[in-house]
Amino acid sequence: MALPHPIVRAGSSAFLLIMSTVASPASAQRAIPSTYAITNARIVAVSQPVIEKGTVVIRDGLIAAVGLAVTVPGDARVIDGTGLTVYPGFIDSYGSLGIPGSSAPSGTGGRGSGPAPVPSAGGPRPGSAYSAYPLGLQPEVRAQELLRPDPEAFTGPHGAGFTSALTAQGGGILQGTSALINLHGDDVNAMIVRPSVAQHIGFTPLRSGGYPNSLMGVFASLRQILLDAQHYRDEQTAYARNPRGMKRPESDPSLAALQDVIGGRQPVVMYASSQREIERALDLAKEFGLRPIIAGGGEAYLVAARLKAEGVPVLLSVNFPRRTVAPSADADPDPVRVLRERVEAPKSPARLTAAGVRFAMQSGGATNWTEVLSNVRHAIDNGLTADQAVRALTIQPAEILGVADRLGSIETGKIANLTIARGDLMTGGRVTQLFIDGKPLTVAAPVTGAPAAGSDVFSATGTWTMSVNIDGVDRTATLSLRQEGTRLLGSLQGMLGSAEIQNGSIGSDGSFRFTAPATLREGTEEATFQGTFESNAIRGRVTIVGHAPGSFAGVRPARDGAESPGRPRTPPR
Repeated sequence: MALPHPIVRAGSSAFLLIMSTVASPASAQRAIPSTYAITNARIVAVSQPVIEKGTVVIRDGLIAAVGLAVTVPGDARVIDGTGLTVYPGFIDSYGSLGIPGSSAPSGTGGRGSGPAPVPSAGGPRPGSAYSAYPLGLQPEVRAQELLRPDPEAFTGPHGAGFTSALTAQGGGILQGTSALINLHGDDVNAMIVRPSVAQHIGFTPLRSGGYPNSLMGVFASLRQILLDAQHYRDEQTAYARNPRGMKRPESDPSLAALQDVIGGRQPVVMYASSQREIERALDLAKEFGLRPIIAGGGEAYLVAARLKAEGVPVLLSVNFPRRTVAPSADADPDPVRVLRERVEAPKSPARLTAAGVRFAMQSGGATNWTEVLSNVRHAIDNGLTADQAVRALTIQPAEILGVADRLGSIETGKIANLTIARGDLMTGGRVTQLFIDGKPLTVAAPVTGAPAAGSDVFSATGTWTMSVNIDGVDRTATLSLRQEGTRLLGSLQGMLGSAEIQNGSIGSDGSFRFTAPATLREGTEEATFQGTFESNAIRGRVTIVGHAPGSFAGVRPARDGAESPGRPRTPPR
């Protein structure tokens, strides 16, 4: 006879039992539990004081009850939360998760931003076909139309406790409208929490050979298109009021997409890291009556008084600058500016808090997600309280992004997005499970004992034979790399042409990124390669604006005379 409340012990075996029930095709929908009760857990609800030993009930994707004396429903799958801490699901408030082939949106590559993705001279992306403006200056692009479910890309964020994210296409100046999504699901429509959040602006000059190709040109172009949008508004309003005898104004999707922006109805996320960038972004917003949100914000603490006075929130990157490997013997010493940034960055969250500036912490386009929580803890070591850190990952991004009525705290009626940890995440605990839209997911323990970048195993130096698939066509290439600390130098030769790589970098987890000109049938275009390598094999994605996301795989001869691991596998199409 089945027990009325089956107790599932915390840990991997518990969630394997749940997941086997969810995943079994034979069970069908009738066997998938929709009601769960997490009991005996420490609950950091955010909306009320911490509950040291409470219960959270989830029913049909929503939080049905939370508290000390909560009755467990008879149909609930019960999870014993002894030793677990339950948080509202963390929200990554800036990035490109769920958009294939898109790097994290960025601006001028300031502190913690990594190399800034840029558009190239490829074919049009969605929304550009009828625009009078060049690629990179087309605000009509909408993230919700570019979204694709990508469980592999969500694995890293899940391990850091993120259940939701703000996402927009990466690169360009006017980057389009972002969407707030849940990081789980096979159906794009089901993933979307809020389809239209903000227009995004970066200040990276276009590198397609056309205008604007300087920072001064970027601001001039932004002013011009905003002036054009105002003129477009006036023309359309006048025609709608009295069309008789007036030439019908032309429709322009780019200018139409900016009407909510110049009308103050839609906020503008402006990527700015240095003090000068932030001040110029605020000046532009004030000139045109925009509602700015600063993203990146490395030196936002230097502008804190103005941010507070003008009520401008910050999406603060916690991808803090740091040295991940020892420098090579002949490397130049780091500039004083870089050393100062490393010291000051972890202090920024506490400084913004003290100044009364609203802010949310975001991953900053991190490639090594295990470092995100480590950097949050680093901020706590530098003056931020644990409670403030949790709020900056939950309710504060929810408020800034306009979804606090459905996310950001553990309250009855809100979406059941939960981050569950063994211990306290702010002091060294580990994420073990998540609930996203009321559905449970297990989070695998991180692999321990992995060698760091720069060790013998993780050295990228050498000659790699690659197979690159772009637009369904396989091309062979030889990649010659030289690793100097976190920098990658070298060249790419073969069926993609011959060129030096640029903006090469490698993380401590073996993830890497570089750009290189690639010669295709349409001409030479800038390609971005992102991937990971283990020992003598590499694999990843290649992105060229105007083309479908491609992929690559490659090998290099094993060291010490050992045989090569073989020919590169053909990348998946």
